[in-house]
Amino acid sequence: MNQQSIGMHKPLSKWMGQLLIGLFLLGVTVMTLFPIVMMIAGSLKSNAELMSGTALFPEKWQFANYAEAWRQTNFARFTWNSTFLSVVSTVGTLLVAAMAAYITDRREFPGKRLYVIVQASTLFISVGAVVLRPQYDLMVKLNLNTSLWGVILILISAHASTYFILSGFFKSIPRELDEAAMIDGSGFIRTFYKIILPLLAPGLGVAGLFAFRHGWNEYILPLVFTMTNPDLQTLTVGLANLRYGSSAAMQTHLMLAGACLSVLPMLLVYFIANKSFMQMTAGSLKG
Repeated sequence: MNQQSIGMHKPLSKWMGQLLIGLFLLGVTVMTLFPIVMMIAGSLKSNAELMSGTALFPEKWQFANYAEAWRQTNFARFTWNSTFLSVVSTVGTLLVAAMAAYITDRREFPGKRLYVIVQASTLFISVGAVVLRPQYDLMVKLNLNTSLWGVILILISAHASTYFILSGFFKSIPRELDEAAMIDGSGFIRTFYKIILPLLAPGLGVAGLFAFRHGWNEYILPLVFTMTNPDLQTLTVGLANLRYGSSAAMQTHLMLAGACLSVLPMLLVYFIANKSFMQMTAGSLKG
């Protein structure tokens, strides 16, 4: 094969590679967006049309489904409960995980290696509902079983993923900053809050988004802790109660309408944290 033939094959192979990558990304995009399109389209159908499954898009757009879902689920109250639960648990998780990550990165102490191993094990070993009863019994002893504070404390305790995200960010902050601050008379705690924590803003934004999503989508814990007090139910629990109406028929169209409304706060949080994602990506490319 001469040099000219080799030169012609190179652009062809490069073009084929780009085509395969493009087709793969197109397929991933379709698989990601198709369930969202189905959810939005289903939320605008009548229940009979949705159950018949005749077409993807509705014959008649039922925008009243959103108002009905809002009314039947006490949407404003449940949205406030979910927001309170998610925001407080996110702030608590970030604070606890940031302090733990800072200590383990900057200090040596007995049991440090064991502590990191325990944190890592919780990422790979899921005991699920097995620990639900002990957690509930503990909250009963603390008189927190009839409020959202019990759920918040449990969510904060499950901070291992946030801990490892922030640990990676701490390694990129030079230790010389700590040493310079201590030479200037700043203590360990003051150095953490005044100097290190502001530099950790991109990591806090990324970790905060995941922590908020975890709190917002949590279902089992709020369901168990609010059984005796329906006014404290979160949005996920309230939407599940839309399954059956007064006629005992499934109200799937209202569930989808409520799900569309419940996605909006998550989109807002994503746009707020989007800058942190961009900073993290830029930093990784630079590194």
